[in-house]
Amino acid sequence: MFKGFKEFLLRGNVVDLAVAVVIGAAFNTVVQKVVDALINPIIGMVFKADSLDGAMIVGLPGGGEIAFGAVIGAVLNFVIVAAVVYFVFVLPMNKLRKPTPESPAVPSEQELLTEIRDLLQAQAATNGGAAPGAAAGPSDRTPRH
Repeated sequence: MFKGFKEFLLRGNVVDLAVAVVIGAAFNTVVQKVVDALINPIIGMVFKADSLDGAMIVGLPGGGEIAFGAVIGAVLNFVIVAAVVYFVFVLPMNKLRKPTPESPAVPSEQELLTEIRDLLQAQAATNGGAAPGAAAGPSDRTPRH
């Protein structure tokens, strides 16, 4: 029972997932600070509100309200997270990765058949025009004893 649990924990996927969750939680704190310290003050200046959550609120006739600012803030937060993930993590990692050497291209069946045909034609030309695969004359054969 413990052996199976140990194998489960030491799988690459589980360890990678645990690292991703921890990094994600730490990254969320960084993004939240960027939004709170940089984006929200700019939004407050433009919309005269503390954050987008309090901006662009439309009251409904029967009571309640629609907070367009909160939706825009969530979308903006997503775009910021995606941009930071790409420019801080993905782009540098792609540049650090060594390019994998490309495997040689495998010729297609038609290319192989064309090459065989050309070789057979060249062989026929050197044999004095004999058809490819034709039996060799008696003088070409060596007697077996």
